[in-house]
Amino acid sequence: MIKLKDLYNKEYIKLLSKIIHNHYPKFDIENFTKEIFNTEWKNKELKQRMRHISATLHMFLPKKYLLAVQILKDSFQEINYDFSLENMVFQDFIEVYGLDDIGVSFKALECFTINSSSEFAIRQFILKYPDKTMAQMKKWAKNQNEHIRRLASEGCRPLLPWAIALPYFKENPSEVLGIIDILKDDKSKYVQKSIANNINDISKDNPQIIKELALKWINITSSRDWVLKHGCRTLLKKGDKDILKVFGFIPNSNINITLKISENNIKMGENLDFSFSINSINNLGKLRVEYEMSFVRLNNKISTKVFKISEGDYKTKTREFKKFYSFKKISTRKHYCGEHKLAIIANGVKLAEENFLVNAP
Repeated sequence: MIKLKDLYNKEYIKLLSKIIHNHYPKFDIENFTKEIFNTEWKNKELKQRMRHISATLHMFLPKKYLLAVQILKDSFQEINYDFSLENMVFQDFIEVYGLDDIGVSFKALECFTINSSSEFAIRQFILKYPDKTMAQMKKWAKNQNEHIRRLASEGCRPLLPWAIALPYFKENPSEVLGIIDILKDDKSKYVQKSIANNINDISKDNPQIIKELALKWINITSSRDWVLKHGCRTLLKKGDKDILKVFGFIPNSNINITLKISENNIKMGENLDFSFSINSINNLGKLRVEYEMSFVRLNNKISTKVFKISEGDYKTKTREFKKFYSFKKISTRKHYCGEHKLAIIANGVKLAEENFLVNAP
C-alpha cells in the first residue's frame, strides 16, 4: 500500500514542472527538480514534502506575487483533475506567501479549491483577518460551484482534522453558524457532509448550541434532517438524552435485553462473538441500538468506544442480533490483555453487560 507522502514522487514533480514551464518558459526544470529531491527528501512526511515543494516553487517563480500566482492558476487549470491531494501544494503556496495580499489570495484559493480543497490554507487568513475572511466565506457560501460552497463550511470548522484549530470559533461559533445557516438547505451531498462535520465539531465544545439548533431544524426537510443527524453523531454516541429525544429515541422501560457472549476467555487476535435479543411487552418502537466496549489500556486504565448496530422503528415485540468484535492487530487501536466489558445500549440506556478476559495468544 502506497504511503501518502509517496504521492509526491518523481512522476508528479516531472508533470508539475512541465506544466509550469508551459506557462512560464523561464522556469528552470532541472534545478527545480534537483532542489526538490535533496538529501532530506526521503525523511520528509506528507505535509513536510508539501511545504518543501511550495517553498521551492517560490524560489523558481517570479518574485512578484501577482505574477507567480497567475502562473500557478494557469498551471492548476491544466493539472487539476487527476491530482487533488498532490495539488494542495498550490494552496500551500498561498498560505505561506499570500497573507499580505488577501485580494489576490482569495481569488487564488477560490480557483484552487475546485476538485481539490483550500480548507487548510484559508485558516491562516481567518486567524489574521477574521472579519474580512469570514465576509468572503459568506460570499463563497452562495457560489454556484459546490466546491467553493464547501470551502465556506469546511474552512471554518473549529476542529478540522490535520489542521490548526480555530480557538475563537471553539469558544464562540456564532460566525461559523452564520455560514451553516446559509448552507443549511444546500442540495449538494458534498456540501451537506461538510456542514454536518462542522456541526459535529461545534457540538464537542458547545453542545447546548447544537441542541437548540436541532430543535429548530428537525422535521423541516429530509435533507436538513440528514445533515442534523450526521452532525449530532458524537452527542448520539454519548447518549445525550436531549439529542436522542429530538430524533425520537426515548428510553422504554418495557424493554429488556438478553445478552450471550461466545466465551468469557478469548485470546488476543481472536473475535469476541456475541448475540442478544431485545424484547418488549409491546412493539419495540423506535430504537437506536449500540454496543460499548470497555478496553483495558496501559496502567490498568479503561477507555470506552461505542459502535452503532442498528436504528429503526420496529413493529415487532422482539429482535435478534448477532455481532462480533475483532481483537486482531490494527493500526488505529492497540489492544491489551486483561478484563474487558461489553455493554448493549438501547436509546442511550445500558441494558445488559458482560465481562470477559483477553489473554495472550
